Amino acid sequence: MKRNTKVSTAVIRRLPRYYRQLAELQEAGVVRISSSALGKSMGLTASQIRQDLFCFGEFGQQGYGYKVELLKEEIGEILGISRGHTLVILGTGNLGRAIIQNFRFSSNGFQLLAAFDISPAVVGTAIAGIPVYHADQLEDFIAQHKVDVGMLTVPIAAAQQMGDRLVSAGVKGIWNFTNYEITCSQEDVVVESVHFSDSLLALSYMISQREDPEEDL
Repeated sequence: MKRNTKVSTAVIRRLPRYYRQLAELQEAGVVRISSSALGKSMGLTASQIRQDLFCFGEFGQQGYGYKVELLKEEIGEILGISRGHTLVILGTGNLGRAIIQNFRFSSNGFQLLAAFDISPAVVGTAIAGIPVYHADQLEDFIAQHKVDVGMLTVPIAAAQQMGDRLVSAGVKGIWNFTNYEITCSQEDVVVESVHFSDSLLALSYMISQREDPEEDL
């Protein structure tokens, strides 16, 4: 399956879109699809899809298309969905609580093990069945459990400190929702930062361009 170990970030960013689209097609009962039809449903060209998939090996047959279920499974393997990754959440404010209650971690190959906070109102309780521990227990918990990823929904002022604690405790990935660019000196730790403002401002730009189509930038 593997072809090229150096895959561009743009291709990697499109893989989850492929997986999600194929899951929807499978749920709709679609058994086979061409690169042209798949591209049309995603706003991509057939050539782009073939080039992206070629980075990882041979998929489908010319004139025959792709088997939806098989391609979804293959992309899922590339994304590591079957590896049993685990995750903890730091911060159970409005955002953290909403994610715990609504995000389908298991559908994305992750098991949410626990949450951590400092508020006496939530420590010792459970949110949607997930136990909430005091932040002081973080290192002990990670020492006793296999934790791959730490998710940050803490206040900005605590972001770097909590990120450092996660790295020191041995996690290999940080999912950062704090709107603060945390730094990490260890090259084997991956930080994925989610900035809602970036997405909103990109939307603002696209709306502005449609409102002023004659403006030449």
